[in-house]
Amino acid sequence: MGRVTERRRVVRIRGGKVSTRPDTLVAEEPLEIRLNGKPLAITMRTPGDDFALAAGFLVSEGVLARDSDLATIAYCAGAVAAPRDESSDEPVDGLPGELSVAAGGGGGVAAGWAATPLPAAVGRWTGEVGRGGAGLPVIDARGGAGSAPGGAGARGANTYNVVDVHLAPGVPLPDIGLERNVYTTSSCGLCGKASLEAVRTTARWPVGDPATPVVLSPDVLAALPDRLRAAQRVFERTGGLHAAALFTAEGELLDVREDVGRHNAVDKLVGRALQQGRLPLSSSVLLVSGRASFELAQKAVMAGIPVLAAVSAPSSLAVDLAEETGLTLIGFLRGADMNVYAGAERVSWEE
Repeated sequence: MGRVTERRRVVRIRGGKVSTRPDTLVAEEPLEIRLNGKPLAITMRTPGDDFALAAGFLVSEGVLARDSDLATIAYCAGAVAAPRDESSDEPVDGLPGELSVAAGGGGGVAAGWAATPLPAAVGRWTGEVGRGGAGLPVIDARGGAGSAPGGAGARGANTYNVVDVHLAPGVPLPDIGLERNVYTTSSCGLCGKASLEAVRTTARWPVGDPATPVVLSPDVLAALPDRLRAAQRVFERTGGLHAAALFTAEGELLDVREDVGRHNAVDKLVGRALQQGRLPLSSSVLLVSGRASFELAQKAVMAGIPVLAAVSAPSSLAVDLAEETGLTLIGFLRGADMNVYAGAERVSWEE
């Protein structure tokens, strides 16, 4: 499956018997996010959906709010995206393909699959082939994979793991100093901040839409973890990935992303929604595997999501933020059992 997973030989002990066999491991590599050419953050992530990850991260940091805030997102020189199979919509070997985003008409963005080496700008376009979400033109760049610069292999591996986001004219830049640089790991998305107040960014939208409030039944909530688990394709093979998913109030699965870091999985969801012009996500429910940290609650609030549910415990600070912002926060969601820590008015149950 390309760079999403790797095969390693292991010594296996089962029932006292020893054998050697190949095992499938989830890939973990660093991704540096640059903003207008300047380093902003480094995260340890599972390769794939890198542009969405960067865009979602910038939404949670209060930099981006809509697709028109973006001018370009591109790999830096020496990085290429995964080639695709001409006969299907899936990238080769199941590796999530990458979008190269360029300035579009009317201040929007044009997005397309990039199978050619991406220099400092936006790659090589071959023509318009259809319409994407939110009326965005879809540009197909399925030409030959080309020679990969910087020592990249013939399969188009991302050599440098660096993406550069350029903001549209008029979009203010955040203060990018030493105190603003962020280093995130796959287990903890929030590390290296100067203070906790630095992440209490001002939300662009209210949590949820007061005109069409989200109300969930316990039965709908109880079914969500199994639906998330069934959609985790890579976890099925590796057992080593977190996941985040968006659902409707009726329990319909809208999108799901996997990553070694649950914060990355959420950023990928939010970034995809931004690229498709779907922010704010005021009618959606966010479900995450594992615990609900302050950072995940912050990401939900910054995307306008009214309900955050987790299969494990929330942190005290996540509960504090939920109470302050009106976010519904649910923990220990396991079957029909759950704890509602904040925003219980969005859960309807019979006494």
